[in-house]
Amino acid sequence: MARAWNGVLWVLVLAVALAVAAKFAPTARAQTPVPDGMVLNEILAGPARDWNGDGAFDARGDEWLELANRGAVAADLSRYRVADADSTIRFAFAGMLMPGAAVLVTGAEALEWQRAVGRAATGLSLNNAGDTVHLFRIDGADTVLVDRKTYNAIEGGSDRSTGRLGEGWVLFDALNPYGGSGDPQGTGCAPTPGGENGCTTSVSETTWGWIKAHYR
Repeated sequence: MARAWNGVLWVLVLAVALAVAAKFAPTARAQTPVPDGMVLNEILAGPARDWNGDGAFDARGDEWLELANRGAVAADLSRYRVADADSTIRFAFAGMLMPGAAVLVTGAEALEWQRAVGRAATGLSLNNAGDTVHLFRIDGADTVLVDRKTYNAIEGGSDRSTGRLGEGWVLFDALNPYGGSGDPQGTGCAPTPGGENGCTTSVSETTWGWIKAHYR
């Protein structure tokens, strides 16, 4: 009888433990993004030049990605984080972002933030062969997935970016034209860090000075 009663107690303890774990489990790994005005807007995973303008090329420091505010009101960026495929947070934003505006973060900025908060200095950790970027929003004790972009090796090629154009994603490959038969096909447009996506800028104008003029 005592052995049977002990078995019942263990079942009850296990049930309570599972219920508590389910209640407090983070939602960061949710499979379906929650609609939000903030979106991932452009990603350059394979830099081959000095994109951050520090005078030296660095494969980690010169990666970058961009968020855009597609909502109708200003967004509090301090609630947003970006992560790679394993949901490791790589950067936490700060400040406000007006409707229709974009905000850029480079790998060098991510490294600075990681060192400042005592995290491993890995940068944005964007895999050139393909990866997934997550955009998370902090809602109290919850971490909510609001957008996600999975890109492939074509999009991760040297000095190519993948970005939103309309409701879809396209390849900005003017600096490294893609002539293969895979998807996505190239647009012939240059990457537009901090600026409006599309063929609005020539390759020669895509410099750090141009970036700062549009981003700051």
